Amino acid sequence: MNSSNRRVAVFVLVVSCLVLNATAQENVAGASDSPYISWVSQYPAVGGEKLKRNLGTRIADFILGRKLVMELKCPVAISVKDSLSMYILDQENGVIFQVKEKVGEIPHFKNKQYKIFPSLVGISIFMNNSILFTDSYYNKIFLFIPEKKAITVFTDSIFDRPTGITWVQSDHRIWVVETNAHRISVLDEQGNILKRFGKRGTAPGEFNFPTSIWVDKSGIVYIVDAMNFRVQIFSAAGEFISQFGKPGDGTGDFARPKGIATDSHGNIYIADALFCAVQIFSSQGQLLYTFGTRGHGKGEFWMPSGIYIDNRDQVYVADSYNSRIQVFQLMGESKK
Repeated sequence: MNSSNRRVAVFVLVVSCLVLNATAQENVAGASDSPYISWVSQYPAVGGEKLKRNLGTRIADFILGRKLVMELKCPVAISVKDSLSMYILDQENGVIFQVKEKVGEIPHFKNKQYKIFPSLVGISIFMNNSILFTDSYYNKIFLFIPEKKAITVFTDSIFDRPTGITWVQSDHRIWVVETNAHRISVLDEQGNILKRFGKRGTAPGEFNFPTSIWVDKSGIVYIVDAMNFRVQIFSAAGEFISQFGKPGDGTGDFARPKGIATDSHGNIYIADALFCAVQIFSSQGQLLYTFGTRGHGKGEFWMPSGIYIDNRDQVYVADSYNSRIQVFQLMGESKK
């Protein structure tokens, strides 16, 4: 997407967010009011260096020889290796941020052909401490090896706008969402396609521009069927189990569903960009509660997209147009 088209898209999203959020605001509780979710921290840290420096500051940096630090601009996806290491896809910068102990780094790309990634979407931890990520502009899956700061094309298989991606360690498979093909591809760890399923439609097992994917510890697969405004749930074998969701402007409806993840209790979290909130559903698709509202403070969002939940039930949200990652802790009340 070029800069002019991106500006138009952002304007449309902002206007839509204002209209929908005004309608649904009274039904969406802020994180600080939720008995289930507690705000923990954010990256960059609160009160730290401003996320975006003005032109004068940048010129002064250049004249004085100060090191130009790339700043987080539009994070869209997160993957967490452990409590001290996470990886962030920044769509506006077109790079991966590697964050160690809350200190950001920018990998130096060895692949001269792909210096900038214009349409980063999905990311997943992979074997041997490596990372898989997708770029829907290039229609490719890439392999990032942090220790070598090297990026290569992972597979020669052909994809049609790959977006969501996840590696399932237990059965050595990689699941990839192909948004433009309205289907799901399953690969082995060498990048060979094992099977594909799905076509455009509204019936169970059919899709309309699917985007994000999550696989829980038991192997159940959750897919955001974005333009059908629903979540579809499949077995590890790719067999349809159930679905939930519908379009609307009320709590429990979907307006622009983006990231998806599950916690240790089986609850399903959906980041909705236009609601500027995260909605939590039971494994049966019943709305449990929401957190977040439109804004720039703690627990507030501006078009959130990616979401990740670690094994401690810490919830990481890519607060895209606030240029930050917010971290929350799931509290004990959710067990009921």
